[in-house]
Amino acid sequence: MLITELKSKDSILSLAKGKTVIICCEGCKEVYFPDAEAAELSLELIDSAVATAAVVTDYICNPENLEVQLRKYMDKVDAADTLLVFSCGVGVQTVAESYEKKKVYAACDTIPLPGHQGVTPLEYECGQCGQCYLNSTGGICPIAGCSKSLINGQCGGSKNGKCEVDKDMDCGWELIYRRLEKLGLLEALLHPAKMRNFNASADAQ
Repeated sequence: MLITELKSKDSILSLAKGKTVIICCEGCKEVYFPDAEAAELSLELIDSAVATAAVVTDYICNPENLEVQLRKYMDKVDAADTLLVFSCGVGVQTVAESYEKKKVYAACDTIPLPGHQGVTPLEYECGQCGQCYLNSTGGICPIAGCSKSLINGQCGGSKNGKCEVDKDMDCGWELIYRRLEKLGLLEALLHPAKMRNFNASADAQ
C-alpha cells in the first residue's frame, strides 16, 4: 500500500506558474488519495484564473489512458506553461515523459505502507520517499532513477550516459540534466536538494 498526501498549500500554489492545467488522479483502489482536499484546491486555482482546466481521472500511470483522458483538453494543455499533477510519483513521471516540453510539478508526496503496491505498465518506480524531489529534477525521480539514489547530482562513475552500477541502465542524473536543459531550468541544479528524511521513506517501513 501507499498513501498520497498533498504538499503544503503554499508549496502547491507556488508551483502553479503561468497558465496551469491540473491533472488529478483518483488513484488505484489500493492507494489512499485525498480526493476532497485536491478538489477544493483545484477549484480555488480555477476560481483565481491561475488554472485553465482541471482534469480528474484515474490511472494516469498508463500513458495510453492519459492520452485519451486529456484529448478533449488538448487546446488548454498545448497552451499551458505548467501541468500540476495530483498523484503518486509514478503518475507524475508518466505525465512528464508524455509532455516533455511542459513544466510538470508534483502536488503530492507519496508515503509507503506495507502491502500490495499495485501494477503499472511502465518501468517507472516511485521511491516513496515521503518528500518528492520530482519538482526540482524535471519529473525524473533521482531516488528510483539513480542506482545510488543521489539527490544532488551524478557520481563520478557514470560513463557515456550509462550507470556505473548497471551498464545497461541510463544514468538517472544524465537524464535529469537533459530534461532540465530542454525546459530551460538548469538553474535548479544550483540549489542543493533538501536533506532526505529517511524516516519518511519506504526503506524505513
